[in-house]
Formats: sequence, structure tokens, C-alpha cells
Amino acid sequence: MNLAVAGPLQPSHLAVLAPAVGGLLTLPLVRRSGRATAVIALLAALVGMAAAGVLLAQQVTGAAVTSPQTIGSLPVGPMLDVPLRLQVNRWNVLVAAAVAVVSFAVQAFARWYLWTDPRYRQFAATVGIFTAGMQLVVLSGDLLLTLVGWELMGWCSYLLIGHDSGREKARRAAYKSFLVTRLADAPLVLGFALLATSAGTTSIAGVVAGFTDPARDGGQTTLTVAMLGVVCGVLGKSAQIPFQDWLPDAMEGPTPASALIHAATMVAAGTVVLAHLLPLLHGAPVARNVLLVLAGATAVLAAALAFFQDDLKRLLAWSTVSQVGLMLVALTVVPSTAGPDLAVMHLVSHAAFKALLFLMIGWLTVLVGGTVVQRMSGGIRRYPQTRTLVAIGLLALAGVPPTVGFVSKDLVLDEAAKHAADGARSAALGFAVVALTTVLTAAYAMRAWLVVQHRTVFERRSLDTSVEDSRVVADVGIVELLRDAPQVDEFGHEAEPAVESDPLEDEPEPTALGRLGLVALGAASLLGGALVITPLLDIEWQQPNWLLVAAALLLMLAAALLVRVMSLRTRYGDAAEHTPLRWRSAASRGLGVDGLYVALVARPVLALARLVAAGERQLDTGVSGLASGARRLGDSGESLHRRTPSSGLVAILAGALLVAMLGVALW
Repeated sequence: MNLAVAGPLQPSHLAVLAPAVGGLLTLPLVRRSGRATAVIALLAALVGMAAAGVLLAQQVTGAAVTSPQTIGSLPVGPMLDVPLRLQVNRWNVLVAAAVAVVSFAVQAFARWYLWTDPRYRQFAATVGIFTAGMQLVVLSGDLLLTLVGWELMGWCSYLLIGHDSGREKARRAAYKSFLVTRLADAPLVLGFALLATSAGTTSIAGVVAGFTDPARDGGQTTLTVAMLGVVCGVLGKSAQIPFQDWLPDAMEGPTPASALIHAATMVAAGTVVLAHLLPLLHGAPVARNVLLVLAGATAVLAAALAFFQDDLKRLLAWSTVSQVGLMLVALTVVPSTAGPDLAVMHLVSHAAFKALLFLMIGWLTVLVGGTVVQRMSGGIRRYPQTRTLVAIGLLALAGVPPTVGFVSKDLVLDEAAKHAADGARSAALGFAVVALTTVLTAAYAMRAWLVVQHRTVFERRSLDTSVEDSRVVADVGIVELLRDAPQVDEFGHEAEPAVESDPLEDEPEPTALGRLGLVALGAASLLGGALVITPLLDIEWQQPNWLLVAAALLLMLAAALLVRVMSLRTRYGDAAEHTPLRWRSAASRGLGVDGLYVALVARPVLALARLVAAGERQLDTGVSGLASGARRLGDSGESLHRRTPSSGLVAILAGALLVAMLGVALW
């Protein structure tokens, strides 16, 4: 087996290798210089983005190599073929390009956001390796390569979430994410193994052919069990029920890490894996229905929980859980003859506007000192340079025309409505889920907008010319005092701290490269819907179903107006203030699912561990007792052996010996 890339180097190779090499080179070549780290990280991200762009152009022109080799096949015996090839098709090159763009924007923004962070070098290296893992999952044509990229992302997410390892909450969130996803990954590994051994190959194309070709019956039961395992792993990585609680806690990581994990990597990886295996998902109706029910329930529940969050970063986290649920639902409502294009379109759409929103929240965090509603209230009014991009991100999240979010959600709604009219029950359920989630999304997006553009007490009073200067000065003092106060929300939860240095004294805006990344994400969020007319997506969308669009917009408008009315006469422009405190408290705790994990998993495992430990102690005691008894018996025998024999005993032994000799002689 040749450990070098077999054959000429392709853009698909570079899309994976460039960020990985950049990450691996950062640690040994750079010791303390943040500038040198940024140069290496950004160059690697730029090369990876350029490679993805070339690959995209090759796919459009038909010049792309569809099955590039990597290191050659693994010689594991005649029963299993392990080709370890990549796979290039019309939709995964689009996802690869989205991942590369988001990764570059995150690296550029992180250089400014983590300017004084002593562990910026480790962060930049981890982001590069994380990106390589996701690109490997996206471009993989082999189950083993997919598993390598999948596990690499799990490890890197643990490091990114726990980046600020000096904080106990960050460490706990990292442990939680790792353990929960590890628990869900075990069935996925078994599912991959079952698929590969049944088909006789780890090639994704070979596995799909082995179970869909009528001449090669792979076994319906085997397929169902294997796909249930894969679905379990996807639900865990994508933070869907019953694994949804780890992702909001992952907000303890730096905001650029949140943008990367929540936008185009990690949580979206499950959608990519199932997109590769979509014919097998359709061939296992039980697994598909399980995915539809759990992802649909997650989409609605997470959207509702997002509305009640007192921290805007956690609001975006629950929004991600909900939007990924929509991606997975999109995979289940399409007919068996269709491809994964609807889910892929929403994945790319979500990557653009969610990365933009997280990075803009990070920018506002630096300016106002925190992410809770009390700090964010009126943020874009005080810092209007953030207004346009925040507005674009929230409009795209809500699905308002003509943003990319509108196009991707309308496609799923239209497809689900079409098949529901034909009598497909799964499509009817999917339509209800997408419609309800869209309305709830409009509600919490409107709430977030009203908070960040709320006119503060100081601004309202300063407009009144009758207010005395002393009162104005007092209000300014109060504003400054609030900005310097510890960031704790009304539930007593500590939110992400501000950057160590004072951004208003150093540099109030991201670097030029960082702003360029934000503008690119904003443009993609606003104009990305044009992707549906490109050959990269096989979507029949001549024009929207205007009746359906009008109904959806009316419902969204009603939800937004209700939120606006609720926000009146509130301290921070926060509509959630009118809801019961116990609702908001329960939502901030994720409905107590964390305690359920402890009761159903942690405590039984610890009890079993204590039982095993007690049994081991008893076994050790028994073995030690046998050893002590043997030692005492040996000591007794030794004492008898060393004792001087008496004359009577010697005479008896001599007589017995003499009698034996006479008996032998006379015989």
C-alpha cells in the first residue's frame, strides 16, 4: 500500500489536505506569535477554499474526476474490499464549497476575536483539522473514510467547546458533548460494519448497489438494522431528540467555534451521510419513519425553546437544532426516485445565514460585553455598523423573500405539500412540521431583532430636550456601569465573557479580512437562492407556489406582529418578558433533559461500576485469603521440616525401610 496519494493530485484532495496540513503545521512551527499562526491558518483555509472553487467549476463543466484515489486499497482479505476512494458529484461539491467558505470566514474573524487569547494557536490548528474532517465526510466515497472524518470532527469539537479549559462550565460542556455523541456513534459504527460486510465492500456506491440491485439481495432485515444504527449516530451528531441537549451547552466555546460547529460542519454532517445513503434510507421504511418523527419533533420543540432563551447565543443554538431537524425531514419527504437536493439546499442556506449570525453576535459581544438579553438590548442602535448584516441574517433565518432561507424552506414546503396531496402520510407530517417550524422561527427571529434594536432608556430620555444635563450624565453612568457588571442572566447562568482587552480602545471592528468574510456570508444569505437554477442541484422549481407562499407569509407576519405587541412596554424590548418565568427557566435548562441523562444513564452506569468494583474487591479479598492460607501452610511445613527428628521416629522409619527391603528380596 502506497502511503502517498495515488495518482495526480486533484482539487478534491486539496480541499481535504490543505486545512489539515495548515492545522498540523501550526503547532510545531509557531510558538507564541499570533500573527504567524494567522498567516498559516488563513493561507491553508484560502488554499482549501480555492480547491473547492476549482472543484465546483470542474463539476459544472464536466471535467471533475468522479472517483479520485487516496492512498490505494487496503489489503484486508478477499471477503472485504476497502478501496478508500473519494466521491465527487453535483451536490457534494456545493457542500464542500460552503464548508470551505465558512471555515475561511471563521479563521479570519477569529484572528480579531481571539486577539489576546493565549491559546489562539491551538484554536486555529483545531479549526483547520476540524474542517478537514468535515470535508472528508462530504467528499468521501468510502464508509471507512467517512468514519475517519466523522470521528475526527468529534475529537475536534471536544477541543473547541472546551477551548477555555480554565472555566468549569466549558470543561463540563466539552465532556458532555463528547460523551453524548460517543454514545450515539456506537450504533453508527455497527451499522457501517453491517452494511460493509453484507455488501462485501466499504465503497458507498458498492454498498448502495448491494442493497438496491434486485439481482443482489442484501437482506431487508439487515438493511433495517444497519440503517437504524446509522440514524442513531446521525441523531446524536445533529443534536436531535433524544440527544439534543448537548448542543446548547456547546455555547461555552468561543463564538467562532460555535459558528463553525453550528453552520456547515459537525451538526450538518449527519445530513451529508444520509444524503450519500439516501437510497438505503428509502429502502428501510422503519428507519426513515423513525428519523421523520424524531427530527420533526426536534424541529418544533427546539424552535419553541429558542423563543424563551434569555441568551441570544443559546437562542441561535436551539435555532440550529431546529433547522437541522428541517434538513433531516427534507430527506424523508422526497420520493424514493429523488435525490437529496432539497436537504442539501437547506444545508447550504443554513451554513450561510447561521455562520453570519453567530459571527455578528460575536462582534456585538465584543462591543456590548455579553450575549444575554440585558447586554444585547439596543446593541445595533448603539453600533449601527452591525445593523445591515444582522438584519440580513435574521431575515434569512426567518425565511423572508428573497433570501436564501426563503428559497430553501419554500422548496421543502412545496415538495411536502405535493406528495401529501398524493396521499403520502409521511409527506403530510413533514409539511406540518416545516410549516409550524417556519412560523415559530419567524417569531424568535423577530424577538431577537426587537432586542438588538431596542431603544434604550438613555436614548429615549436623551431625545427629550427638557431632561436636565445632570440626568443625562447619570444615565450615561448607569449604561457604563451595566456594561462593566458581571454577565449573569435572570436565571443565574453565567454567559460567555467578553474579550479580555477593551475592544473600544483597541479595534472596535474586525480586520478587513474578517469584514470581507462577513460580507461574503451576507451576500450568500441574501442572494444564495439563485443556486436552484444552476446544474449543481436537480430541483424542479420553475416558480414558487404563490398561494402557499402567501399563506406562509401571512402566518409569519401574524407571528411577528404578535411578538412586536408583546415587546411593548418591556425593559429590553424582549417579548419573552410577558411569558411565565417558569417557562423561561425551564427553557434555559433545556426542559431538564440534563437531569434525565443523569437519572437514566449516569446513575445506572455509576451504580453498575460500584457493583463491579465491590465484586472486584471481594474477589481480591478471596484471592488474597487463599494466598495467605497457602503461605501459612507453607510456613507450617517449613517448621516441621526444620525440626530435629526424635530417636523413636528414626527407629520406626528405619524398621519400615528394612521390612520393605526384605519383602522385595524374598519375593
